[in-house]
Amino acid sequence: MQLDDAATILGSADFFAICNAEQCRLLAFASERKRFRPGTVLYSSGETPAGAHVLVSGTVATNQQGIDDNPFLIHEPGAVLGAMALLMEKPRQVTVKAVDAVETLFVPRAAFQKLMQQYPELAGLAAAKIRRELSGYLGAIEAIRGRIR
Repeated sequence: MQLDDAATILGSADFFAICNAEQCRLLAFASERKRFRPGTVLYSSGETPAGAHVLVSGTVATNQQGIDDNPFLIHEPGAVLGAMALLMEKPRQVTVKAVDAVETLFVPRAAFQKLMQQYPELAGLAAAKIRRELSGYLGAIEAIRGRIR
């Protein structure tokens, strides 16, 4: 994958909308294209991934620890798998597995953190983005809370 292709993929990923074109190019330089066969686990629940994957093609299934019967499928190019892993070194609560042939662009946490050191405003933008996403999730849960019991 060419550097410009990787930068374009990052630029189209929702999470990386906080980055300008130059920042996407810097991250693209540090990123690695990965391919997974069907059934391959990208990361397991309880593991601490070293970064995040940006889905280029294929479909992945996410399963919460101990719940394998109702996976959440992700197939949209540009979806960021494990964005929180870019900011913090914490075990994940889900397993992410390739359903079919999957290609991702892996962005190492170290590269993203270095970029935040070079561009301190990026850290604030990343925190605000995650805060908005979490608020959206909590709002959706609150809306159906009466039906969950």
